[in-house]
Formats: sequence, C-alpha cells, structure tokens
Amino acid sequence: MNDAHNEDLTARTGSNLYPDTMRQSFGNLSLELDVPEGVWNPTPHGIHLGNMLMKLDFKNEHVLEIGTGCGIHAILLAKRGAREITITELNAETNANALHNLRKHGIEIPIHQQVADWVQLDGASHQGGPWDTLVTNPPTAKAGKHYRRYFHDTLIMDAHKLVKPGGRLIFINSSMIDIPRTISLMEECAMTVRIVGETSGPFRDYYFEDERYMLEMARIPGAYQMIDGVHHERLVVFEARLPESAAV
Repeated sequence: MNDAHNEDLTARTGSNLYPDTMRQSFGNLSLELDVPEGVWNPTPHGIHLGNMLMKLDFKNEHVLEIGTGCGIHAILLAKRGAREITITELNAETNANALHNLRKHGIEIPIHQQVADWVQLDGASHQGGPWDTLVTNPPTAKAGKHYRRYFHDTLIMDAHKLVKPGGRLIFINSSMIDIPRTISLMEECAMTVRIVGETSGPFRDYYFEDERYMLEMARIPGAYQMIDGVHHERLVVFEARLPESAAV
C-alpha cells in the first residue's frame, strides 16, 4: 500500500460521504473512481481488501460482491479473471455509479445488479446464484446496529444460502470486532479458513466520536494496540472455503 496515500485516507473525518474523484493504486494498476455524494469513499479497510484481492485468482468465476460502493473491488475482481460479477447496494443509483466506474475502466464482462439489504438478496439461479465466491467489506464502526457484529455474523451464518458448496467467502475483519470470535464462528460452520493477509493502521477520527463503540472495544482482548500513543487496529482478510456439502 502507498503509505503517503494511506495517511491521507486515515486523516479523513466524518462519515466519508461526499463527492470526490478517488485515485488509488493496487500494484501497477491505477484506478480513478467517481464517487457521488452519499457513497462511501474507499476506506483503509476497503483498500487493504483490494490489495488482497489482487493476490487471488477469480478466473472463470461468477462473483457476488455485497455492498459494492463505488465499484472499486468489482473492478479488481474483473481484472483478476472473474467471468461475471453480481453487485448489490441499497439503491439502484449506487449500483449504476459502480457500473459507470467499471465501464470507465474497460470492464466489459456481464455485470448483474441487485438492490438488496445486506444478505437479503435473491440467490436463485435466475438471478445468478448460488455464486462461486462472495466478497464483501462488512460494516463495523458504522454498523448502525446495537449488536455490532450483526453484519459479520449474518454473513457467515447465511453464506451457504448464497455461495455454492465448496465455494469461497472473502471478507475483511478488524480486531475491533473480535477476530478470534470470527474464526470460531466460521469453523463452527464447517468452513476451512485461511488468512490472505493482514495490516494495521490508526483509528479513524469517528471511532473516538462514538463513546459506546470505544467502550465495547475496551472489552475485547487485543481490540487495538497503542503505538507511540496512537490507537491502531489490526485488519485481516479471510478466505473461507465452504464445505462441499450444503449442510452447515
């Protein structure tokens, strides 16, 4: 990751929701994305996930990305060989903007769109499902739920409804959400788990604005590390292989 650019991203404040033209490099691949007001600019979490996607092969796969945002990960999935991609967002306008960014970068493979709230989407065969691989960056600090792990737990528990037996679940997890608990839940669902890669970075300013969030994190062993007086979280990208049997 480009350290200077990472510092710029982590310095951003608020909800990261404003019009912007986002430029980001992944290896020798440089992207310029149009991000309209109300859509999240890629965060350090999303950028680390993108770096790890560039290490993986999606050749001939139909990939589902839940919460595509501006489309940055969908572009990378196509560049890494996906034959088709299904993108989801809470509204059609965000999906359309992601498709705009995909076409802007020369992605011409079939792109399917669903308006869906998290894992509540149509996984029927006529909608492209079940999929070979599911990729996502679950909400954490801005989960908007009293139960902060809602998006992580439902993702793992419902993956078998969306991913083919033997298929993959690829997502990023912060130490602030309890990494050991995430691993245990995946293994309880008979998934074979490996870490694709990890990094760490300083807290975003809005973490400190949420007193309840900071209190929750204080209860989780290893949630963060203090480095030279600065809070740092650990970011881990998981690749979990679902069991060959549909039963979980």
